[in-house]
Amino acid sequence: MIELGSLVAAPFASHILAQLGAEVIKIEPPEGDLTRTMTRGGPGGSFIAYSRGKKSVCIDLKTVKGRAFFERLLARADVVVHNLAPNAAQRLGISYDACRRVKPDIVYCHIQGYGEGPRHHEIASNPAIEASTGVMYSNRVDGRPTRMGPAYHDQFAGTYAVIGILAGLNAAKDDAEARCIEFGLYETGLHIAARDLAGVQTKTQLGVKNPSGGGEFALPGYGAYETADQRWIYIIMLADAHWKKFCEALDIPEEDSARFATMRDRKKQRSVVEGIVKSAVLVRSYDDVAKRLEAVGVGFTEVRDLPSVLDEPQAKEPHKVGHFGFGDLEFQMPNFPFQSQIEHKGVDAPPPLLGEQTSEILRSVGYSDAEIEELLAEGAVTAPVNPIKWAAAR
Repeated sequence: MIELGSLVAAPFASHILAQLGAEVIKIEPPEGDLTRTMTRGGPGGSFIAYSRGKKSVCIDLKTVKGRAFFERLLARADVVVHNLAPNAAQRLGISYDACRRVKPDIVYCHIQGYGEGPRHHEIASNPAIEASTGVMYSNRVDGRPTRMGPAYHDQFAGTYAVIGILAGLNAAKDDAEARCIEFGLYETGLHIAARDLAGVQTKTQLGVKNPSGGGEFALPGYGAYETADQRWIYIIMLADAHWKKFCEALDIPEEDSARFATMRDRKKQRSVVEGIVKSAVLVRSYDDVAKRLEAVGVGFTEVRDLPSVLDEPQAKEPHKVGHFGFGDLEFQMPNFPFQSQIEHKGVDAPPPLLGEQTSEILRSVGYSDAEIEELLAEGAVTAPVNPIKWAAAR
């Protein structure tokens, strides 16, 4: 398959397919994917996490010969996925109609900012979609609507793309409509927001003033609490049985346990219940609270910072994390969670250097060494294989 684009959505989609065994040729402009230089002049997290195991080919699609090379690749591909802006896709000749003229049965996936509608040609980003679909409004820092941090909408869009691509591959080869998957981050965000939108509509129609979403999980006792040794534990308290077990485990007085026995009672006096839970956890060490909750069957986990996430024993099980060197650094990257479906051969391959496979791929589609030298000299393709360069922290 061929991947064009940058940042998260399209590279995330092809990353999943690469983990499942697809050969992914990542087409980059001569200057390279912009995520190659996002962290201290070197590759950022998106590139390292989602480009490993792919092949890098640098093509200047604005040149006639570069375009001809792309079409040779396209003729042999099963899938094209990209997240270029609609105008850029048209300008570079990567629209569905243009690709289909070269490969009539191509499965074509274009992840856009917005699908069909008045904003179709506008550019969007993950934070913009958080803003427009209700997520950012309720996620505030010091009262200001703020992005969540992780690019979840981009990653959801990449996952949706994989579903669409697999459905397209399963469609009849002459079913042009089924083999064209074009959708937006915005529409992805709307679909993700469905649960909260349903909750708000329910409350509005029942007469609740100033309704907000997320009510199913805005439950007292369900959240993060600090322990005596300044660690944080996230407690899962969904049902009345969880409250009863929690009270038993942490020696909550019987009168408090009975007074707030039902979810309705706990919601009515949320601040009181939160105070009880917070105080009970704060006087004990993390290990003590964890031991007590585990004994009675209440769910919990530690709230970890990123440097310690992969220290969790659950993450150390075989094949859950890949290990590879890239530049002078060593990385551990989580694998796709369908362990039995992962193509383990090459799963620990690092991301490609810029243009690392340009000459190799040119030869594979019939270019001679003399023709390759000519293409390189004219700038239609580049094969710089630039070393990784990060600036050290000062």
